[in-house]
Amino acid sequence: MTLRSRFAALGALFIALCGFAPAPVSAPARIAAPAPASAHPLTAEDLSAYLDGMLPPEMERADIAGVIVVVVKDGQPLFERGYGLADVAAGRPVDPDKTLFRPGSISKLFTWTAVMQLVEAGKIDLDADINRYLDLKVPPYDGKPITMRQLMTHSAGFADASKDLFPPDIKHLKTMRQMGEVAMPARIFAPGTTPAYSNYGASLAGYIVQRVSGERFEDYIARHIFAPLGMTHSTFEQPLPKGWSADMAKGYRTASGHPGPYELVQMPPAGALATTGSDLGRFMIAHLQDGEFQGQHILGAATAQYMHGLQFQPVPGLPGMALGFYQEPANGHRVIGHAGDTGLFHSDLHLFLDDHVGLYISLNSAGTGGAGALGTGLRTSVFKGFTNRYFPAPKATPPTWANAKADGRVLAGYYMDTGRSEASWVRIRSFLLGQTKVSSDKDGVVTVSSYRGVSHQLQRWREIGPFQYQAIGSASRMGALVRDGRVSLIMRDDYPPVEALQPVPASLSAAWNLPLLYLSGGILAIAALSWPLAAIIRRRYGCSFALAGRAATLYRSTRAVCCAYLAFGYLWWWLLNRGGHASSGDDWIVRLIQLLGVVCVVGTLAPLMNAGAVFADPARGWPAKVSSAAIAAACLACIWFIVTLRLIHPNIAY
Repeated sequence: MTLRSRFAALGALFIALCGFAPAPVSAPARIAAPAPASAHPLTAEDLSAYLDGMLPPEMERADIAGVIVVVVKDGQPLFERGYGLADVAAGRPVDPDKTLFRPGSISKLFTWTAVMQLVEAGKIDLDADINRYLDLKVPPYDGKPITMRQLMTHSAGFADASKDLFPPDIKHLKTMRQMGEVAMPARIFAPGTTPAYSNYGASLAGYIVQRVSGERFEDYIARHIFAPLGMTHSTFEQPLPKGWSADMAKGYRTASGHPGPYELVQMPPAGALATTGSDLGRFMIAHLQDGEFQGQHILGAATAQYMHGLQFQPVPGLPGMALGFYQEPANGHRVIGHAGDTGLFHSDLHLFLDDHVGLYISLNSAGTGGAGALGTGLRTSVFKGFTNRYFPAPKATPPTWANAKADGRVLAGYYMDTGRSEASWVRIRSFLLGQTKVSSDKDGVVTVSSYRGVSHQLQRWREIGPFQYQAIGSASRMGALVRDGRVSLIMRDDYPPVEALQPVPASLSAAWNLPLLYLSGGILAIAALSWPLAAIIRRRYGCSFALAGRAATLYRSTRAVCCAYLAFGYLWWWLLNRGGHASSGDDWIVRLIQLLGVVCVVGTLAPLMNAGAVFADPARGWPAKVSSAAIAAACLACIWFIVTLRLIHPNIAY
């Protein structure tokens, strides 16, 4: 028996004795097949030829400044290379040994590893109410508390929260306890039921590490993970330790633009790590070797194996969540990983567990054309290309499912992301403008408006099993959870299993709300523009205004209200699209826009009274009656949107 197999056997025994095995879940459906003879040898030479030919032209095309790629294999670094520039103005190249990048949410893997160290030490129970470890209160949802397991699988039920995630300067950084209290998101799902990615949940776990261990979170990670692994160029400290800034890569929107500032992260356990490619390679090796690196153990083998195992599977047949890591599709190979994004840096980490191979890629630019985007950008192209080159599988084309047409009709409709905020004005995006349309053609082939391929093309999905789909022309998979003939969730394997699509209530469906929005906006715009235009025409031809007294006042007041509603809508659109990180510094803008909204709502009395007066006056013709009724209806529609989207609300957390 080999040392590794002995560890595996002991691990299984340890898990059984400790009794912390997860609830049974089905394994992800795979199209398993032996690797064909055309698989390339995974060597440094072949990697160099492949990546050197792929990355430089793609970086130039997408306007990306610098990239780090690290590949480890069988407990050793195999390939570490920097491409492009860490600092464009200074001409400083990317060095995988020295250059610091910000891997964003890959930081969470260190937080989750720390949690599992404390689980292993008997200091944290994965299934206990987390309030046991806190000095603040996280209220239950319908009487159900949150557990650490649910935090680690992003199934605690928290709404999305992005406000103040990236503060503008050090003086705006809060302690983890302060953030735990003031930034606690709304609970929108019962715990353990629905995937909804949560930075807050990861930060809460980091705070628990701090409280249970008695050490500052940053110090705990440095002492118990960085030090044993020899990660001497890694830190969670903000700002960077003295002397480290010279090795920090600049972050860019595009390489041809100006660099951004060092991004501070309000919730350090969720994304504050700064590290080099070489250091990340050591972390990957440790997890690939069940917690061991060069004789140092950051986890016991049993704990590491348990951490890497499937814990929460929202949709049967698709990848699910391990403890902190998520499963990924890779031609039938067992792969776990995590992505990470700040505003400027974009990274992916992938562990091929049974092949003892790790891949890490990080970009210091978002680039153009969505090059840095999760699921469709350059890093996804590298992962897919790497997998198909070194771990290929024959293309499989299962037959179309017999009930494809009927099942397609069940799926058709409008959906919204589970990773959303329901608190205030950001509902404009999640409840109206950001809805996904699912359609089915006459043959039962399904399209999902938000599901795009690597080249950003709309994918077409063919059913190959009960509510299990494969993208036409690729191996990508999609699945739906259907209960009693109604869709609960839709997911795909090209995106992490931390979010899903959920049907939209009929009252909020974009199928009728968007046309209503456009029609109402058009009516208000015509009414507003016709006001000065009619005055110009009257002046040009020497005509007098036909209305006087109360009728004239109501006419002018109605047009003024139309202008106010248009300004109200434009200001929300501007706020959503102006870029930058969401901040409390915007609160005064939100309140001013809301004040204008109050004026609009109160002012709606004018269009209503005007319509009543017009219909009561036999001298007013049908054009006046139709226009006054249309304007009044458009204003009432605006109030509908104000109410359902919570555009005027005391709570402006998001």
